[in-house]
Amino acid sequence: MSQLEKPFNDHFAPVSGAYADFRPRYPAALFDWLAEQAPARALAWDCACGSGQASVDLAARFARVVATDASEKQLAGAQAHPHVEYRQAPAEASGLADASADLVTVAQALHWFDRPRFYAEVRRVLRPGGLLAVWTYGVQRVDDLRVNAHVQRFYHDVVGPYWPPERALVESGYRDLEFPFAELAVPAFAMTTHWRLARLLGYFRSWSATGRYLAAVGRDPVAALADEIAGAWGDPEVARQVTWPLAVRVGRC
Repeated sequence: MSQLEKPFNDHFAPVSGAYADFRPRYPAALFDWLAEQAPARALAWDCACGSGQASVDLAARFARVVATDASEKQLAGAQAHPHVEYRQAPAEASGLADASADLVTVAQALHWFDRPRFYAEVRRVLRPGGLLAVWTYGVQRVDDLRVNAHVQRFYHDVVGPYWPPERALVESGYRDLEFPFAELAVPAFAMTTHWRLARLLGYFRSWSATGRYLAAVGRDPVAALADEIAGAWGDPEVARQVTWPLAVRVGRC
């Protein structure tokens, strides 16, 4: 049964507020490179845009961005931008005109899709020579080894059993995912930021697995982690470097 034939499973509705507030931003160099490779910069479709993390960056490089998501709650927290039009729509039915988009992007969401139907929609929407760019990121690393040990244990052991099965595609960096487009060689990109302890803990609350743990167990797993990690972190106002591996696949239509 396809995504369009069954109720949309909104994994992020319980954590949509934290998602909008705490998700990291993607590197500017990625958007610069995509804009350079696109055949034009008239229209970009940001599919499964969430709360618009990628949409607003695309809008700095494309004249118009249509940002779609099936989740009403995610769109409710999206960042407004004069060149971004937010629409509630599934990935497989964008509502865009044929051959109208120069670039289609999917950030951290392709693993949720009915991919054959989405790929057909991409081929319909992209103009000749247009690009589909998809990317994902796995568990982050913190530069302090003691803090990072707590982070890894939380990800794998505490909320690990509560990740949906599609998470396996994220863990593999989309390497095993079918991608029927003429692929481009993509430069290496990394997501790096510096966060205080409260920001890192807020990010953990944006995970779908955290929301599922809370619903199943009835207590916030991040609260327990905060107590564990505080001693290793030290002064909570100290910002530590956080890095995510970013896996990007780009194909031309």
